[in-house]
Amino acid sequence: MKPKYITIKEKIENMIEAGEYQPGDQFGSEYEMAMKFEVSRETFRSAVRLLEQEGKVHVKHGVGTFIMNPLPEVPNNLEKLTSITAMMKLAGLKDTERHESIKNTHCPEKYAAPLNLTPDDFVYIHERTRIVHNEPVVISINILPEQYFGGIFEERGLSEPLFKVLEAASGIRIVRSNTEIIVPPPTDPYCDKLLIKPETTVLLLEQQHFDESNRPIMYSIDYYRNDIFKFWVQRM
Repeated sequence: MKPKYITIKEKIENMIEAGEYQPGDQFGSEYEMAMKFEVSRETFRSAVRLLEQEGKVHVKHGVGTFIMNPLPEVPNNLEKLTSITAMMKLAGLKDTERHESIKNTHCPEKYAAPLNLTPDDFVYIHERTRIVHNEPVVISINILPEQYFGGIFEERGLSEPLFKVLEAASGIRIVRSNTEIIVPPPTDPYCDKLLIKPETTVLLLEQQHFDESNRPIMYSIDYYRNDIFKFWVQRM
């Protein structure tokens, strides 16, 4: 179940999209808005805080909260949690082939602490290479604790988008991640697989993913060909 403040945030976003709130409109008082949505003032305040972080409202302390003009969408905005399938769609790509593998093993020591595990705990290590026109474009390695996902791959296979599989099979919804952007060395064996043209460069995103309860649910290592994928950050 979603936290109440997420539900209120989404309701307000839907109202903005439907035109019930226009750029420049001012919310009622915090008390009035909490009463309107039948939640506590703290819950409403948490929803507004998220909307402000996303640039959808502007809070003028002592004055009120105002609807902002929407920001333009940026392809592969790193501030937004986006699946690789969605990124490929934005790039106008559809993978024609995938090479995949899955193994169940002890957690590699490097990833134990980020997943709140010990090296004795078991994890699934899922590797996926996406191929477009006979060229590899993305390589992903995902480490998932067995305690949350036991049997998931045996039951559903490997063909569906991973975020979809996790939510449908386990009821676990990934809502945020901590991401480190790395330029991998050419000696990295995964990087080397993508360096197929002289102009090709590779970006590596290492991500610690969390669910709605802030549990670390998955650690992913994603290699992207930078001649195909462009990443942006909106600075405010």
